Amino acid sequence: MVLWAFRSEGCLGPKVYSEVPDGGWGWIVAMAFFIVEAFTYGVIKSFGIFLKDLMCEFNESNSRVSWIISICVFVMTFTAPLSTVLSNRFGFQPVVMFGGLLISLGTISTAFTSYIHQIYVTIGIVAGLGYCLTFLPTVTILSQYFSRQRSLVTAMASTGESFAIFAFAPAFTELKTHIGWRYTIVVLGILQSTIIICGALLRPMIIRPKTTASCTQALQSRKQEIINSLPKAELNHSLSPDPGIPSHEKQEQGLRTREQEQDLRTGEQEQDLQTVEQQEEEEELLQAPPSYQAAGVQARNKLLDLSVLKEGSFACYAAFGLFATLGFFAPQLYVVELSASMGTERDKAAYMLSIMAVAEIFGRLSIGWLLSWGRVRKIFVLLGCVSLMCLVLVLFTIVNGFWGLALCCVLYGFLLGNIASTHIPMLAEDDVVGIKRMPLAVGIYVCIQSFAGLAGPPLGGILVDITQNYSSAFYSCAIGTGIGALFLGLVRPTKTGCLCTKKRISSHQHSPGAKHVIEDNVVPEEILDISPNPQAQS
Repeated sequence: MVLWAFRSEGCLGPKVYSEVPDGGWGWIVAMAFFIVEAFTYGVIKSFGIFLKDLMCEFNESNSRVSWIISICVFVMTFTAPLSTVLSNRFGFQPVVMFGGLLISLGTISTAFTSYIHQIYVTIGIVAGLGYCLTFLPTVTILSQYFSRQRSLVTAMASTGESFAIFAFAPAFTELKTHIGWRYTIVVLGILQSTIIICGALLRPMIIRPKTTASCTQALQSRKQEIINSLPKAELNHSLSPDPGIPSHEKQEQGLRTREQEQDLRTGEQEQDLQTVEQQEEEEELLQAPPSYQAAGVQARNKLLDLSVLKEGSFACYAAFGLFATLGFFAPQLYVVELSASMGTERDKAAYMLSIMAVAEIFGRLSIGWLLSWGRVRKIFVLLGCVSLMCLVLVLFTIVNGFWGLALCCVLYGFLLGNIASTHIPMLAEDDVVGIKRMPLAVGIYVCIQSFAGLAGPPLGGILVDITQNYSSAFYSCAIGTGIGALFLGLVRPTKTGCLCTKKRISSHQHSPGAKHVIEDNVVPEEILDISPNPQAQS
């Protein structure tokens, strides 16, 4: 019964459309992605409410407790290619359902741990791997159901993370006061099991245009004719006695001849059947839109191509992602404790995460409208947001009181929503690598980011332990974000060659040996991995 539901004729089998629906079952997938976002990134960013409880329960320092989120984020991002391989092999539904099971088991088992090292395994490795197997496949299949409205729907569905932070922070803080942090984590793990249901709703999509229905019907009828041919009956007829055969030897010779003819005829029919099946596969590939044809070709390519690292623009952008990620997770982890250290009541301090989450929702939606306007280059918009975030992180350490910190949370949440919803799609822009090489660059970019996710929270925890001041964690985030902004500012000059090529040509074009110097500095195209440009050569 369960296997039937996931087959083509079942209620959870593939959905067949004549074109990309821009809706239909895609709205169910968008709702599933909203829930997956809430119970993956929403839980990770809300985990700071358990920080003080874990420190008191296990008598550990900030840095050692911060390793929980660090390991979780590292496993989730570093194993991103694994989710791609498993999704291509088994499909989106079983992979996401299995990931939801890992998340639920890892979270619930945390309530029964006795040492902090055990939580490194339950939350860091088990749940972290589950987060990896649920998030990327869900956002991938969501993009297949939408074309014109893809950006808007993705932005709306990704707000599940922000709504989760807004709801989870005060709700679980209040729940801890009644049942304790261990039972609260059990409740959280049970709620995360809804990801299994969301995974079952991720029905794959098949594109079959109506214009080629007659051709498909002809191929099907031809295939049925070949299958319905009865070689067994002909073989039985060849074995039946023939009264016209004069002798026993001639009869045996005739039987052998007919058997050879029958084998030849059967081989020809099998070859025809294989030809028809191959024609059907080619027709389905031609029926698909260009984006799906490209995805099919890329699936047969190498999983990881490191040649993208030869591009200076991508190297600078990857360095930006490495350092800027330091400001993505640590502030949510320490903002509650920073508020409490400044005299704010702990119940009110939990609302800082909620304020940050609401502002992040508006940030995600507004950046989509601004980038669709098309009047400003996108990478400059991202650079402005990263630079402002660096200033806001410093502002956290200057203000005093509840309302001052609330204002900082509004600004930080808004800017975080801008950056979080654009830094990965920015790879598709020509200023970085372009749409053609984006599938190769995404995996490498996310893996490079994983190291910052691993080092960021513990680095802040070490500084807090040394200085006994939570402001030092925000200083470290501000420094990392500032360095990331510098590398981001170098992306476009590196792509256009303003940093080296123009200076080299201008310094040598008037010298007697300019021609020889430029020729000696030419790098072979095989090493640069770029196509020749006649205009640049001229």
